Amino acid sequence: MTDDAPRRLRVLAAMSGGVDSAVAAARAAEAGHDVTGVHLALSENPKSFRTGARGCCTIEDSHDARRAADVIGIPFYVWDLAERFREDVVDDFIAEYEAGRTPNPCLRCNEKIKFAALLDKALALGFDAVCTGHYATVVVTEDGTRELHRATDMAKDQSYVLGVLDDRQLAHAMFPLGDTRTTKAEIREEAARRGLFVAKKPDSHDICFIADGDTQGFLAKRLGTAQGDIVDEAGNHLGTHEGAYGYTIGQRKGLRIGHPAPDGKPRYVLDISPVDNTVTVGPVESLDVTALTAIRPRWCGRPPTAGPADYTAQLRAHGGETEVTAELTDDGELLVTFTEPVRGVAPGQAIVLYDGTRVVGSATIATTQRRVAAGA
Repeated sequence: MTDDAPRRLRVLAAMSGGVDSAVAAARAAEAGHDVTGVHLALSENPKSFRTGARGCCTIEDSHDARRAADVIGIPFYVWDLAERFREDVVDDFIAEYEAGRTPNPCLRCNEKIKFAALLDKALALGFDAVCTGHYATVVVTEDGTRELHRATDMAKDQSYVLGVLDDRQLAHAMFPLGDTRTTKAEIREEAARRGLFVAKKPDSHDICFIADGDTQGFLAKRLGTAQGDIVDEAGNHLGTHEGAYGYTIGQRKGLRIGHPAPDGKPRYVLDISPVDNTVTVGPVESLDVTALTAIRPRWCGRPPTAGPADYTAQLRAHGGETEVTAELTDDGELLVTFTEPVRGVAPGQAIVLYDGTRVVGSATIATTQRRVAAGA
């Protein structure tokens, strides 16, 4: 073996039961690494999840992951992280909605479960890296610094939900699909060639712990109903609701106002106030956000330089990029100004900053600043 030969690593492959994680594990094994598959049991009662749910935590998913591991020829285990998942992801999700914010449970799961709880356990057992089926790339620079970059194929890029990873976590992360410029159909074809049963399995899009996709119903069972007012920007009463947590900034449908606006145009949710249980609605122009403040920043690799700098930002998992200027304050908050106003920005969401394809880091949106309406 030459000095520049690839190092054989002990790799723990997180296998959700889907096609991406199965192919990622297969590629890691094919590359010569010592791979062990693990499925995370994240539901305290997985049998309660309906058959065919498009999540990643059902009994079916566990069986699919095991069958894939058998085909690949790697050891396979199921690890119970249900209690940690409930505390760090589910309870956080409920608390954020109760506080009038809009959380992203996938980011929280990557931060707290897959690259914290799972990684800590993996390192304690002597593994070198955790492998997942995310579409993103880790680049090692000349000075040894690791950087997180977008996937080679932007259409499948998932770097947004990985923007919470820090330098230590990146040092032990492996994303075998990230540098693949292939369509999802080709990934499925590869899975079929490898004899993986999950080749035709549908992708998961639902929040995994809300199998039927009814977020409002899920929250209502846990937070109860609390009738409140729906008002316009002037405070005029327009209707009632049964819980402010059932609304998100930018929402248009399901407002149940009952009568149109004076100008006949649609109205959108502008603000959610958990203090007085009030939902404020208004015209789409009032959603224009020009700046925001974000808290709890996490940097992927090296932190940004001091002072304001120009970046692009992504505000949702499947959203596009927008140009911004961002600066870290002395008290650790991130101040972001948009070159052009953006809409649908809500407290609780994550903003992820990019320098080209490199993920600079992420932070949680705390407050937004809207454009002042003409004549105001």
